[in-house]
Amino acid sequence: MEKAERCGREASALVVRNDVRPFWSKDGTRLVYRVNTGRKEHRYFQVDLTSGAKSPAFDHEALALALAKAAGKNVRADALPVDDLDPTAEPGTIRFRAFGKGWRFDDTKKQLTPDEVPPQDAGLLAPRDAARVRSGNGGATQLTIENGTGGEIEMFWLAGGRQRKSYGKVAPGGAVTQGTYAGHVWILTDAAGTDLAGVVAKDTPSVARVTGRVEPAPRPKRQDNDKSPDGQWRAVIRNHNLAIEPVAGGTAVFLTKDGTEKDDFCGPLQWSPDSMRLIAWRAKEVSVRQIHIVQSSPPDQLQPKLLTLDYAKPGDDIKQPKPHLFDIAGHKELPVADALFSNPWEITDAVWSPDSTEFSFVYNQRGHQVMRIIAIRADSGAVRTVLEETSKTFIDYSSKLYLHRLPATRELLWASERDGHNHIYLIDGIAGKIKCQVTKGDWNVREVIAVDEEKRQLLLKIVGVEGQDPYHQHFIRVNIDSGATTRLTAGDGNHGIEFSPDHDWIIDKWSRVDQPQVVEVRRADNGKPITELERADDSALRQTGWSRPERFSAKGRDGLTDIYGIIIRPTRFDPAKKYPVLEDIYAGSQDHFVPKNYGAWSHKNAMAELGFIVVSIDGMGTNWRSKAFHDVCWKNLADSGFPDRIPWIKAAAATRPWMDLSRVGIYGGSAGGQSTLAGLLHHGDFYQVGVADCGCHDNRMDKIWWNEAWMGWPVGESYARNSNVTHAAKLTGKLLLVVGECDHNVDPASTAQVVTALQKAGKYYELLTVMNSDHGSAETPYGNWRRADFLVRNLHAEQ
Repeated sequence: MEKAERCGREASALVVRNDVRPFWSKDGTRLVYRVNTGRKEHRYFQVDLTSGAKSPAFDHEALALALAKAAGKNVRADALPVDDLDPTAEPGTIRFRAFGKGWRFDDTKKQLTPDEVPPQDAGLLAPRDAARVRSGNGGATQLTIENGTGGEIEMFWLAGGRQRKSYGKVAPGGAVTQGTYAGHVWILTDAAGTDLAGVVAKDTPSVARVTGRVEPAPRPKRQDNDKSPDGQWRAVIRNHNLAIEPVAGGTAVFLTKDGTEKDDFCGPLQWSPDSMRLIAWRAKEVSVRQIHIVQSSPPDQLQPKLLTLDYAKPGDDIKQPKPHLFDIAGHKELPVADALFSNPWEITDAVWSPDSTEFSFVYNQRGHQVMRIIAIRADSGAVRTVLEETSKTFIDYSSKLYLHRLPATRELLWASERDGHNHIYLIDGIAGKIKCQVTKGDWNVREVIAVDEEKRQLLLKIVGVEGQDPYHQHFIRVNIDSGATTRLTAGDGNHGIEFSPDHDWIIDKWSRVDQPQVVEVRRADNGKPITELERADDSALRQTGWSRPERFSAKGRDGLTDIYGIIIRPTRFDPAKKYPVLEDIYAGSQDHFVPKNYGAWSHKNAMAELGFIVVSIDGMGTNWRSKAFHDVCWKNLADSGFPDRIPWIKAAAATRPWMDLSRVGIYGGSAGGQSTLAGLLHHGDFYQVGVADCGCHDNRMDKIWWNEAWMGWPVGESYARNSNVTHAAKLTGKLLLVVGECDHNVDPASTAQVVTALQKAGKYYELLTVMNSDHGSAETPYGNWRRADFLVRNLHAEQ
């Protein structure tokens, strides 16, 4: 693994012109960008947005000389230490920060003068809030930590979003500039180890000044939310019952009397706009399952710790809050029949209509086969179904639920897979009828980015563009009423866009695994291309023997559907040799998982360096193709797409003699760990070796939401049928099970029960428990080494 890690450290630095950082004038009329032109080298260019012509943004050599003289420091023209560049609307002039000061440079006069350019504020967060941020992995940047406290502070990077890694200390009154990457999360502590603040690195250099502990932003006071719109009443929960009290003072009026600790009223308390009605929610208490984990060797004490977690599993009782309607003038509850929402998994998007006539919400029935938009009449409590979705399998609420109300016209925008793909429909919010299908075709709406109610337009992220990999993300504008579509992106790849400050322009960055990043400027209204800013160059990397991943598609189990994946070869690949094949699997039904963006290095490359051909495939049962494609997973997670994956690998090997199908291994974590073992159990004639990390090997043992989403409710025979525990006696290959001692995500008992079944069946296996490790323990340094060692030993890969 040392060789692989060394290659990984070098790979990214050998790709140039891939780090493009735009700087817009505040009015959006001028664009300057920075691009890396070599190792620790970069240049700045400007773009004429009318003609698309590019030119140097200024005289780099002149600025370097002027800045060196003014600051008394060495400055290179190809590595200007410029932060927070501001391309003013005035041509030929830029404002920027360098060496902790602000400057203005007149390119015409070659004149540099001091200027008041404040540093970009990094934006401190409360430590708790920072720890909840999902870490990004953007381009290289810098974060300056200024210590305004009276004592020493220490900087910690949250590796992987959890594990802390110290990067040194900052003396009182001092400052340290730390190299990092955009999106990385940092925690700052005092000398005693108390968390003071958190910060998320921006894509341009920024400054975080720490003066003390940052407290979480105060939550809105309950009484402010619960005051009636006319200001006369305040709704409160007292002794498990609902009451209203005069804001001006006076005796509270109880609207209910039968609330108890085990069957109480709760928020949110939602007033009608006219203050005549009030919605409160009521739910019976349920017993929440707990799991217990022993942390054998905690770092802060000698003796073990018992960790107890609330952890609901499939089939468990859940709390089911339901709405209750109250008449304020009559001081009474208006009965609301719950027959149409009697068994909620959850109720969301609950709001009053602007005219106070109805209260509506989205009802997601437990089992996820029925979803309704429900409306309750304010005057009578009568309940009606505005819109209903049903499915014989499941409704993908976690990825595709979308509702946007258009109050001015009493219309709804609603996402549905009723025609076999995820599309947007315009619904009459009163009659509940479909007025039109806004989008249609053999493709999917991946996300609604923005709704322009005035222009009646949608900005959408979509997948499934004809003629391209169906997982490539593109962007379109759609007219709500006519369905007329305008493509904003075009290149054959996976796209991401950024808007100019005035939203007149977009910067479109796209790539594929076999195509380094391309950056373009386009008009935001019609997608017209203005110019190509940069096209990344990986020629230096390829000269080392590294090769881009190969895209490959083959027919799936039905002989008709194209299945997509990639093939990764080791550096200095020799086509005359035969290499074992290793599949990196994750077949979770919530998404697709084969990489689509270009990357110089990944964990898959590191595994290939051990002498493997590494493949990654999205088989049936994964998300974002057709509804029928996705439905394969229904009560069928053990399938994991293997009837598509195995033919795909065989089809690839048929024209690639260097893929040795007599030696095939598989590895994965979490749902991928479950699939890895399922591959060995059900397809042991193809997969001979596997490493299953932190697998949810029996879906009855794992978290409630994920497993009920795909395996259904109530818990039926399919759970046992799909369990690796049930089929453990079928093991014929070589297996390494890996589990984190302190896994909070997947109950470690899931792995332990597989072990029990393997022992009962007299099967040989290896087990690695990584102490003090949470979910994904095979990604720890020790776990990674043991996984690699097991695969190399058992597949006889070249070392």
